[in-house]
Amino acid sequence: MSARELMLLSEGSIELLGLIPRSSNQTFLVQVSCGEDKGYAVYKPEAGERPLSDFEPGLYKRERAAYLLSESLGWGFVPQTVIREDAPLGVGSLQWFVECDFQEHYFTLFEDAPETHRELARIALFDYVANNTDRKSGHVLRGDDGRIWGIDHGLCFSASFKLRTVIWDFAGEPIPEALLKDIAPLAEAVPPAVAKLLDDDEITAMQHRVQRLLRARVLPADRTGMRYPWPLV
Repeated sequence: MSARELMLLSEGSIELLGLIPRSSNQTFLVQVSCGEDKGYAVYKPEAGERPLSDFEPGLYKRERAAYLLSESLGWGFVPQTVIREDAPLGVGSLQWFVECDFQEHYFTLFEDAPETHRELARIALFDYVANNTDRKSGHVLRGDDGRIWGIDHGLCFSASFKLRTVIWDFAGEPIPEALLKDIAPLAEAVPPAVAKLLDDDEITAMQHRVQRLLRARVLPADRTGMRYPWPLV
């Protein structure tokens, strides 16, 4: 991500533009600006989180942790995400807004754009590592720059295995050696910047998931047929 985007997200003034519809928790489109330089971001305040029985308040921390994990792996598919204490509705995550055609999503990309399959399979691997509970089809975007992005990671990193995703098309396929090499260090230690946003049980569980992947060397399959989020898109 560019230094400009980081500056705007980390230091820019934040103006609420509107509530993004059809979100489980309150999610806002905002404009961030430093002088004449402006950009757009997605703001998820802790105050707007719906109480959950299986996740503690503070889902915004998991958004940041997912970004940091993607960056530490060198995969870079989660948009730049920071935590802002001084945001209009209180502490929350601020993620760079991806300009894209929202008619495209995982299902359309898988069917119509086979050149994206390698990147989509990598997201499937990430979701197992991060224990993503909510990988809907609409959480996979192709930006106007042609890059594949993954968004909405607030329900990740549970210590209990809760994987729910629409990306099962690559189940059983060998994990490329380069990706196994990328994730291997996580079996021993989670990057400190990620670890400080999670609890000890969540860190240990992530290490165990990575260890299983390194033994199996294939992308996981859903043998129950039930590990899907709802709605699918």
